[in-house]
Amino acid sequence: MTGEAVALELRPAKLPSRALAVLIDMVVAWSAYLAVTLGLLAAAGSLDDAAVAAIAVSTFVLVLVGVPIAVETLSHGRSLGKLACGLRVVRDDGGPIRFRHALVRGAVGVVEILLTFGVVACIASLVSARGRRLGDVFAGTLVVRERVPTSRTEYVPAPPPWLVGRFAELDLSAVPDGLWLAVRQYLTRMGQLDPQVGWAMAERLANDLVARTGAPAPEGVPPAAFLAAVVQERQAREARRAFGATGTPGFTAAPGYPADPGAPGAPAPAPTPFLAPPAQQAAQAPQSPQAPQAPQSPQAPSEAEHPGRPATGFVPPA
Repeated sequence: MTGEAVALELRPAKLPSRALAVLIDMVVAWSAYLAVTLGLLAAAGSLDDAAVAAIAVSTFVLVLVGVPIAVETLSHGRSLGKLACGLRVVRDDGGPIRFRHALVRGAVGVVEILLTFGVVACIASLVSARGRRLGDVFAGTLVVRERVPTSRTEYVPAPPPWLVGRFAELDLSAVPDGLWLAVRQYLTRMGQLDPQVGWAMAERLANDLVARTGAPAPEGVPPAAFLAAVVQERQAREARRAFGATGTPGFTAAPGYPADPGAPGAPAPAPTPFLAPPAQQAAQAPQSPQAPQAPQSPQAPSEAEHPGRPATGFVPPA
């Protein structure tokens, strides 16, 4: 829970499931280590003791430390044990981990898992409110459950169409993970909040985001819509960084997300001028009694034609 009574949408994994996942990973890793060690010793039988010790240390570091780090990096937080138990390592804000997160978790795991047989990791997980071991604390990560009931799916609502692509040049590198998590929590729960409380919360989060990015929000844009547009831009960047072009097999861009301009063979996107919200455009247009009413565009289907499409949840300012 946050201070504004917004529930945390990430579901931390319990200690028994994490311990089972670590046990599976350790059985596989130690089996591979023993097989590689015996093979190298058999092939290097004529070497002296110093060379044999160097080979043993190198094999230990490579197989028991390097391979798990590489697996977590390439699988975005899913090792063999976590995949079997339905777990995954994510950042504190719910995003996929990178190499530096896996490196810190693996380096600290040598002490709290390998050298102490998991005793330190178990104690740290029991003490932590979110079940994090020391490697998770230093790396800023969290082990969550992926196999959860799907009776109610929480999603971050899409921003209004007139804000899509407006923040492609915004520098988001200085925004901390904690602020991203707070913004995502608010966007997924804003429909459950009192309107005045939700508006004040959105203004505070938008001001914090503006202070971190150094760029003011466009005038006349509701703070909730501004937050949703910036979060969408960040998710699009994360998808391009993790999976490359949007045409990568197995990756489907979310509805409303801009296409990757760097994809091979992708057409160059047309520049998107900043337009005022539709309500403001209608208010600023001259009122002529002879002007006929413009017919509805056939490319803008109504909600009745697409009942499964989620609404944005935002109303342009009057």
